[in-house]
Amino acid sequence: MRSTLEDTLHRLLAAPAPSGFETPATTVWSDIAREFAPHVWTDVHGSAFAALSEDGAPTVMLAGHVDEIGLMVHYIDDDGFLFVRGVGGWDPQVLVGQRVEILAAGGSITGVVGRRAIHLITTEERDKAVKLKELWIDIGATGGDDARGRVAIGDVAVIRSDTVALGEFGIAARSVDDRAGAAVVLEALRRVKDKGAKARAVAVATAQEEISVRSGGGARTSSYGLEPDVAIVIDVTHATDHPHVDKKEHGDVRLGAGPVLSRGAVINPVVLRGLVAASETAGIATQWQAAPSGTGTDADGIFTTRAGIATAVVSLPNRYMHSPNQLVDLRDLDAAAEMIAEFVAALDPEDDFVAR
Repeated sequence: MRSTLEDTLHRLLAAPAPSGFETPATTVWSDIAREFAPHVWTDVHGSAFAALSEDGAPTVMLAGHVDEIGLMVHYIDDDGFLFVRGVGGWDPQVLVGQRVEILAAGGSITGVVGRRAIHLITTEERDKAVKLKELWIDIGATGGDDARGRVAIGDVAVIRSDTVALGEFGIAARSVDDRAGAAVVLEALRRVKDKGAKARAVAVATAQEEISVRSGGGARTSSYGLEPDVAIVIDVTHATDHPHVDKKEHGDVRLGAGPVLSRGAVINPVVLRGLVAASETAGIATQWQAAPSGTGTDADGIFTTRAGIATAVVSLPNRYMHSPNQLVDLRDLDAAAEMIAEFVAALDPEDDFVAR
């Protein structure tokens, strides 16, 4: 049975898969891709691929990273408490009091994040932000030997958070960043197939975006291997339509107002114009974001690969990023998938992406 965009998103959100441990999510993603894509594979870095045609031109890479932020066990004390480091960018304040799922060799283990109760914290300490090193995970171990027999150094964990619907179109979950983008690239590929295209379209669930600010992670290795002419990166961006956000500093991005297009040094102007034309053809409203240098997405690891790849970024408005309850609007995801599919379907083998 064909998976809808919403179903794809829910299935991906249910898979715990921090950076470097993406297999649970890429397995789900690949299973869905095989429903309609004839060519599905993974690479040594952990990224997954789905292609419609091996003979089309130009080659278009649609990239949405499939990893999420998490925690990694780095010390177990003799009382059986686990101390962790962040996998990706954490605000430790959101961890206090959370339940976590540890992906241990013997199976999933539940733990709780511990901190001294407010009665045991001095007045001065209450006014300071807690640091990750001041927190621990309690798995109910009877001691160090018990804990070490169940959990190993290097095991990773994620926050336990059910996916919930908010209103008619809202979806809130732990790993929206960027399972939403991974779902959109699959849906866009499905729609490209329905529309027909001369291009070789390849959707990629890229690995290790959350930890690859310098290296480029799976985005760099997968784009190097594919050698695409064009790359469109689909990621989340900060929605600023909630209290206490300065739009003069962070821009004006709203849930339900459409996908966000970026302008800046990383963005190829020819591809950007094509996306604008596709949005107009499809009657899709878009929002805009300034990215004068880097984009903070996989695009930064793609656009300088080999001799350079014509790259653009399509972003999905997201409230409360890197928290247990990241919130997106399904209408934005649907619009992004349709715009991207329209763009790919309009490509011709003779198209030139040299910036001008």
